[in-house]
Amino acid sequence: MTSASAAELDAADPLATFRDAFELPQGIYLVGNSLGAMPKNARDYVNVEFDRWGSIGVEGHFSGELAWKSYHELLTKQLSSIVGANHDEVVAMNALTVNLHLMLISFYQPSQARHKILIESHAFPSDHFAAESQIRQRGLDPATSLIVLEPRPGEETLRPDDIYTAIAEHGHELALIMLPGVQYYTGQVLPMADITAAGHAVGAKVGFDLAHAVGNIELSLHDWDVDFAVWCSYKYLNSGPGAVAGVFVHQRHVADPVLPKLLGWWGTKPETRFQMDTVFDPIPTVESWQLSNAPILSMAALRASLDLFAAAGGVAALRKKSELQIAFFDRRLEETLAGRVENITPKALSERGCQYALRVTNGNGRATFEALEDERVFCDWRAPDVIRAAPVPLYNSFDDIDRFVAILDRIVL
Repeated sequence: MTSASAAELDAADPLATFRDAFELPQGIYLVGNSLGAMPKNARDYVNVEFDRWGSIGVEGHFSGELAWKSYHELLTKQLSSIVGANHDEVVAMNALTVNLHLMLISFYQPSQARHKILIESHAFPSDHFAAESQIRQRGLDPATSLIVLEPRPGEETLRPDDIYTAIAEHGHELALIMLPGVQYYTGQVLPMADITAAGHAVGAKVGFDLAHAVGNIELSLHDWDVDFAVWCSYKYLNSGPGAVAGVFVHQRHVADPVLPKLLGWWGTKPETRFQMDTVFDPIPTVESWQLSNAPILSMAALRASLDLFAAAGGVAALRKKSELQIAFFDRRLEETLAGRVENITPKALSERGCQYALRVTNGNGRATFEALEDERVFCDWRAPDVIRAAPVPLYNSFDDIDRFVAILDRIVL
C-alpha cells in the first residue's frame, strides 16, 4: 500500500464500479463536501414521481408503496443506519437550519442560573446565527449567554481537552452544547461521544450539526447518547441542491409530552391526521417534530442515493476505502508538495473525514484556487485562505487524487 500507484489501487478497489453510478462533470470532481455528485438513478426515481403526479394527481398521496403521505418512511431505515440510530429517532424533513431552530426550541431551555450555549468560534455562520437568535428570543444577550471556543494561539483545530475544560468550567451555567461533528473549515472530526458524556455530566443538553459528517464518517448517535442532531443531505448524501435535511432525537426524548416544540399537522398521528381535529395528537417518534407534508421530489433523489449507499455496504465499507484514499493523498502531498502546500486537517484518522483543508504556503491561495478552476478541478475556496478538496469514496478514484496533486504541483510555485 505504501508505494502502490493510483492505477494499482483503483484496480484493487471493490467499490470502483460505483463511480459509474454517478454523472460527474468533466474534469476532477472533489467538492462532494459542498454538493455531492448526481446519482444517475435519481433521474429515474424523480421521474417516477412526475409520472405519478401526472397520471393520478392527488391520488398519489394515498396510492401504492410510494404513497406521498408516508414517503418519508421509505428513507428512515437507511438514514438510521447511516447515523447509528433507531428507526423512531430519525426523520427526513425541512432544511438544516430550519431543523436546527426546531431543535433549539426543544432543547435550549435556559433558566436564570443555566442559560449559556457553547459553540466554536469558527462555527458555520448559520449555526452561529441560529444560536444567537434563539438566545435573543429568550430575552437574553449573546454577549453573556454564548460561550465561544477558540483554538489555542497558532493552532487551527480545537484540542479535545480544551473542550472538556470549557464544559467543566461553565458546567453550572451551561444549558446546551452545540458543536459540529466535522468542522466545515478544517475537516476536524470532534470526539462526539466524549463531548456528549462531558456535557451530560454537568447537566447540559448536547446536540451536533452533522452537515459534514453524515455519509462521511461512521456515527453512533443512539449509543453515544446524543440528545439531538441535524444534517443536510446534499453533500455526502448526494440528494441535490437544497434538498431535504434530517433530524435525530434520542429515543428518551421522542415521546416526552413536556418537551416544548413547534407544532404542525404533519406531526400528528397518520390515522387521525385527516380528521382535521385541532387537538394535537403527536406521533410517538421523532416524526412529531414534522410540520408540513414532505417535499417528494427532493426525497426521491435522496432515496436514489441511499440505495447506492446500501448497495456499497454502508458507511463502514465506504470509510474503509476512504482511509485508503486518505493515506494515498497524504503520501502524494508529502512526496510532491511538501513545504508548498500544508494540510491543516488533523493527521490522525480518528480526527478526520475525507475532506482536506489545504493552505498554499506562498500566500497565493486564491490565485491557486482560480487556476484549479481553469483546469476543471472542482474544489472550493473558504476565506481566508483554505482550498477544500474531498475525495468521496462512493465515486472518486485514486486517479482523481493523483491527477489533482499533479495539477497542483504544476500550479504552485
